[in-house]
Amino acid sequence: MNCDTPCPKYENAMRVLGKKWTCLILRCLLSEPRRFTEISGYIDGLSDRLLSQRLQELEEEGIVQRRVYARRPVVVEYSLSPKGLAFRTVAEAIQAWADEWAGERAEAPAAV
Repeated sequence: MNCDTPCPKYENAMRVLGKKWTCLILRCLLSEPRRFTEISGYIDGLSDRLLSQRLQELEEEGIVQRRVYARRPVVVEYSLSPKGLAFRTVAEAIQAWADEWAGERAEAPAAV
């Protein structure tokens, strides 16, 4: 990896993955396909509107697949495409870094 010059592919990856909640959505989908409400319940604080927007963006990028089952009521399931499944190594690397360096979120220091 040459870090001396900017890399357009890296910049594009960060444009997609750097949006708030995106990596948590992908992490949620790594284990199995999930319904919208399952993803929503997995990520505390994520609004349904923003989840819908992120899933649509990931689908447009070819990272997430959306499958609609013609039942009553209609069932929609989200899963990772082969491109999305390639994120597993990235997620594992982030988890390893977090386990070593990013402990529990610290409380803000008291004002002096």
